[in-house]
Amino acid sequence: MLGFLFGFNARLGRLHYFLSTIGLAVVMTILCFAIASSIYHSAPRGMPLSFDRLAWPVIAVAIIFMLGSFSLQCMRIRDIGWDPVCVVPAWFAIMIVDRVIATKFPAWSLGSEHPGTAVGAVINLGLLLALTFWPSADHIAAPPTFEAPTRPDAPSRGGSAGNLAAGHIARVANGEFGRRSI
Repeated sequence: MLGFLFGFNARLGRLHYFLSTIGLAVVMTILCFAIASSIYHSAPRGMPLSFDRLAWPVIAVAIIFMLGSFSLQCMRIRDIGWDPVCVVPAWFAIMIVDRVIATKFPAWSLGSEHPGTAVGAVINLGLLLALTFWPSADHIAAPPTFEAPTRPDAPSRGGSAGNLAAGHIARVANGEFGRRSI
């Protein structure tokens, strides 16, 4: 279920990732300006703007932005050939440990207002560069062989409808939804 929700099973190439990230940033900027404009124009004249009126729309837009960014990163990590189910939790764990170290040892943090260390910044930069420039796993091909290609055994045509339905359910459960077998 999470594979289809966050894009754990989808792939996104370098150029598509880059353009999608820019597109998501443009859409989020437009949404932020729309929220600020609607709050500004709905406020009575002469009254200062209340941040209480901005809180829920900004939280909703922030959640949408985080889910979109998370989905794009998961799709790109899958395209690189890494498993996002392993990479993303490890990245979160490293960032949590980095923040804890920066708060417990302020001398190791990047600054008084920055809750992270130089190690965390280098890891984030490395992940950003990997997501942007690492080649797709599709470009890494196996060396050619002179063996005849093998075809999977075709299911018998005279089987019962129950066996056919069970085969379809098994294929969908194994992540082969929408693919045709030869």
